[in-house]
Amino acid sequence: MKLRQTTIYDIARDLNISKSTVSRALTNHPEVKAETRKAVLELAEKLDYQRNMLSINLISRKSNLIGIIVPEFETSFFPQVVIGAQELASKYGYNVIVCQSNEKFETEVANTKVMLASQVDGILVSISKETRSYEHLKIFQKKGIPMVLFNRVCDELIVPKVVINDYEAAFGAVEHLIQTGKRRIAHLAGPDSLITSRKRLKGYLDALKKHKIPIDESLIIPYDFTLEKVKIYIRHLMELQYPPDGLFIANDPAAIEAIRTIKNMGIQIPQQIGIVGFSNDYGSNLIEPGLTTVDQPKRLIGSTAMQLLLDLIDKEVSQWKAVTKTLDSKLIVRNSSMLQESEPA
Repeated sequence: MKLRQTTIYDIARDLNISKSTVSRALTNHPEVKAETRKAVLELAEKLDYQRNMLSINLISRKSNLIGIIVPEFETSFFPQVVIGAQELASKYGYNVIVCQSNEKFETEVANTKVMLASQVDGILVSISKETRSYEHLKIFQKKGIPMVLFNRVCDELIVPKVVINDYEAAFGAVEHLIQTGKRRIAHLAGPDSLITSRKRLKGYLDALKKHKIPIDESLIIPYDFTLEKVKIYIRHLMELQYPPDGLFIANDPAAIEAIRTIKNMGIQIPQQIGIVGFSNDYGSNLIEPGLTTVDQPKRLIGSTAMQLLLDLIDKEVSQWKAVTKTLDSKLIVRNSSMLQESEPA
């Protein structure tokens, strides 16, 4: 026998009242008598009634849904950001729909259609590495649906943004390698399409310039976040006539793969080459040697972006302001860049 969900018609029939009275009781309408509301709620619980949120949303013109689109879930970065965002949303009575684009522009466009069909009250977005056109995101602005960009942002959309100090973080990471005595520092850079990649590259270059270290273009390799390519890039760098003695890498997964590859080549870390990653991914402290990395405040990024979005939802469109929040990061030094002194016995 096919089971079916309890409806307001079932409750109305059992209590011998109209379905409109049941509907008003379920939404706490002030015109419904207290005893009637109590009877409806008790029977609804007994029958395991699930409210038809679509119908309620049509009445209230609010879905209490917030959409989040992220590029990937393979690293620990975006899941942690989502947790921070979702925790705050739930405190304000919002549910969250999460989609990931798998770093594909077409999938990101499809994700936005899902969000529009779900009638979200607002949306948080971190764009994919392939995204260079933003018409699919401008639709939300045209419809008056608030949007906040985080981490992966663009200049074309005039909306609130949450980022970290990518330039300063990269500058500090490279300067740390220089202070440990490294002079021939390579950079495995992120995709040029991303502002974060461009800022980190500039930080790398300016740190070298400050310390009067010549810039060698052969040591800068663009990296499209395809992890399978890392081993090829690292072997190429280490087999140069004058290989690097330092590596600054755009993200931790690539840096961890670089450590594995370099160790397999019989090269000592950090004695022969120091390595610094970016994001403080879950595995950065599990690899041997531990990876020196830039720690990004992942959950704070999520909660800050969500707070900006909630502020927009509560305001008229004319009151929206495209503020940018820049959060600080922190360099965590581990053995991949500097041997730690042993504690005295």
